[in-house]
Amino acid sequence: MQYFPLFVDTSGLKVLLIGAGEVASRKLDLLTRTEADIKVIASDISAEVQAYADSGRISLVMRSATADDIEAVDLVYLATSDETLNGELAGVAKSRGIWVNVVDSPALCRFITPSIVDRGRLQIAISTAGAAPVFARELRSRLESWLPGSLTALFDFVAERRQEVQQRLPAFKQRKLFWEQFFKTNGDKFDAQTQVHYDNAFQNLSMGGEILLLDDETQVSLLPIAAMPLLQRLDHIFTVEELPFELNELLRRDASRAPLPPLSELAMQFEKGKRCLIFTDTAKLAQLKAHFPMAKHLKAGSL
Repeated sequence: MQYFPLFVDTSGLKVLLIGAGEVASRKLDLLTRTEADIKVIASDISAEVQAYADSGRISLVMRSATADDIEAVDLVYLATSDETLNGELAGVAKSRGIWVNVVDSPALCRFITPSIVDRGRLQIAISTAGAAPVFARELRSRLESWLPGSLTALFDFVAERRQEVQQRLPAFKQRKLFWEQFFKTNGDKFDAQTQVHYDNAFQNLSMGGEILLLDDETQVSLLPIAAMPLLQRLDHIFTVEELPFELNELLRRDASRAPLPPLSELAMQFEKGKRCLIFTDTAKLAQLKAHFPMAKHLKAGSL
C-alpha cells in the first residue's frame, strides 16, 4: 500500500495554494468546504478564484511565488502551468518537512487528493494511487447515484443524539446493539419515521450471542452478499486453520483473533452475547454444528 488513507482535522490547518487558474479553482471547490485557513498566491487569477477572495473565504496574494512562501504552512498545493517552478517549489516543501501536492505530477507529491463522495459527516475517499483516475471517477459516480443525499441530514441527526445514547446506555455492548437496531430499521433514509425508529431502538436491544461457522473448503469470493454484514459485526474470530487473507479483509478489523478455545469457553462467549466466527476444517465443523445447533454455517451462495 503506497498511499495510506487519512482523514485530517482541518480546523486551523494552514493550506497554501500556488496558482489560480482553472485547475486551482477545482482544488478550491473542495478545499473551501473544509475549515482550513487557505492562502492563494498567483499572478494570473481566474474569475472563480477571485470570487472566493471577494467572499473572504481565502486570502489572495497577486504575485509570483518564491521559495520563501513555502514556510509556516501545513499543506502545499502547486497548480501552476510552469512545470519547472512546480518541481523547484515541491523540492523546497519536502526539504522543510511540509506535505506537498503537485497537480498531475504524482511523482512529485508527498500526498494525493482522492476522488471524494461528500455526504456531510459521511466521507468516502477513492484512490487508484494515480494509476487510473478515470476509473476512480467512474466508481465515484456509481456511489453518488447509490448513496442518497439525505445521508447528510441522517448523520447530523445521529451526531446530535450520540451523547443521549451514551447516557441512557452506559455499556458499549448496549450502544452497539442500539445503533445496529436503529440502522437496521431506519436504513439510509432521513424522514418523519427516523425519530420513531430511534425511539423504538431503545426497546429492542437483543443481547443474544451468535456463532458463525466457515469451513476451509468454501471460497470466500462465493459467500453471499448477506454474509458481509454478519462478518463486520463480529467480536471474536477463532481459527483451527490459518485465516486466508481474502477472509481477513472482510472481517471487522478490531475483532479479536485467536486459536479455537475449548467448547465450554465458546458456549460461555455465546451466553455473554458475543458474536463469534469459527474458521476450521470440515471435520471439526461437523462436530461444532452438532454441539451448537443454533450456529449459522456460511456457505457459497447461501446462509
